Amino acid sequence: MKYTLIVQWSEIDNCFVVFLPEFEDVMQPCAHGDSYQEAVTNAQEVIDLLIQTYSEENKLMPTSQVFQVA
Repeated sequence: MKYTLIVQWSEIDNCFVVFLPEFEDVMQPCAHGDSYQEAVTNAQEVIDLLIQTYSEENKLMPTSQVFQVA
């Protein structure tokens, strides 16, 4: 499954923060890291846990957003 990761630098937190826009019912930002790669890795772990939780609770997975280049 493919989901959107929005990675931004946070001056307030002094780290990279990650948002998962498809997962509206999850606290945002959902992950962070001192480096861009660490933030992405942590977000991937969150997505894995969300997929497991949704499966265990028989919840439908969010629909992936599709980016179209014009």
